[in-house]
Amino acid sequence: MVSPGVLIVGAGVAGPALAHWLARSGWRPTVVERSRELRSGGSAVVLRGPALAVADEMGISPQLRELRTRATHVSLLDAGGRRIARFPLNPDPSRALEVTRSDLSAVLNRRAADDAEFVFDDTVTAIEQDDSGVDVTFRRAAPRRFDLVIGADGIHSAVRGLVFGPERGFTTDLGMHGATVPLAPDAIDDPSEMTVLGAPGRMLALHPSRDTPLVNFTFRAAPAHGYDRHDVALRKRMVARAYAGVGWRAPEFIAAYREHPAPYFDPLTNVRLARWSRGRVALLGDAASATALLGDGSSMAIAGAHALSLALAAHPGDHARAFRVYEAKHRREVEKRQRRVGLLASLMVPRTRHGLAVRNAVARAAGFGRGRQAQHAEPA
Repeated sequence: MVSPGVLIVGAGVAGPALAHWLARSGWRPTVVERSRELRSGGSAVVLRGPALAVADEMGISPQLRELRTRATHVSLLDAGGRRIARFPLNPDPSRALEVTRSDLSAVLNRRAADDAEFVFDDTVTAIEQDDSGVDVTFRRAAPRRFDLVIGADGIHSAVRGLVFGPERGFTTDLGMHGATVPLAPDAIDDPSEMTVLGAPGRMLALHPSRDTPLVNFTFRAAPAHGYDRHDVALRKRMVARAYAGVGWRAPEFIAAYREHPAPYFDPLTNVRLARWSRGRVALLGDAASATALLGDGSSMAIAGAHALSLALAAHPGDHARAFRVYEAKHRREVEKRQRRVGLLASLMVPRTRHGLAVRNAVARAAGFGRGRQAQHAEPA
């Protein structure tokens, strides 16, 4: 008998994790990725909860521990750049592991490389399914037929758009934007410290990462008129406008963002669908259920991939039932996180000076205390 074939769209985190598990249960996975190669650099992500157990079972935990980021503490600064609190980034290392998303993706791709076919620099352009399979048209490769198709291609999922409908029907705009840009290694003084500055409606974070420091801009703003997420010049103007007048090292970081040829930028959104599957096509990771701000999207992607593989293995030949089982189990984990997003947004990026003052007072009262003035702080 020929093993069933599954197309997995997206080679970031969820895609290669799923390919590994499905290959172990007798599937023939093909992973297609729009990019020409895996991305380098990238923001830090935290693996916690069920994702750590899955990583242990995959045998990749030792590699991830070797690649952990350098930050051990967070310093909170006021709008003038003075430290007002300092606390451990991860009080219990046994329950959370921080790595860069690119390192995590690379480890997962290497783990699945011997078990799956990987195709880069290509994507799906049409999906037609019937009772016995799915016909897929690609941008470059010849059309192929698969038993199942899994969209693990992120918030702006091509699979979701082709099968479920336009993105605007499934995303909730939080009225916030996120942007990042890498810096030179000598841009930080203390590689063990993540530094976060708060201003009304804006947060500015400097993270040492593993070897390439990153600046993260998170700010509240209505979408620009005629917003196009591919318009790099518009992105740069929005960041510069949002952080004009902010102290500390903001001018330096704005300049780095404007000088970078392709800095990251995206509105912060949640993705919610009534169903994660339609026929022989299912969604996984951010394509199905993105949760902005919580920082555990990669954890949910890994846990979701494992849950989907277990459901398919438990119900061979009955993909509809397997998809229902997977969704019923994993949706509970996702939805309890999505319910916390509004509260987290108000704590991370307070809208007003009063809200910021309250947040800072809570941080001081938590016992972290006022420390020495952060380096590069502007005079009071």
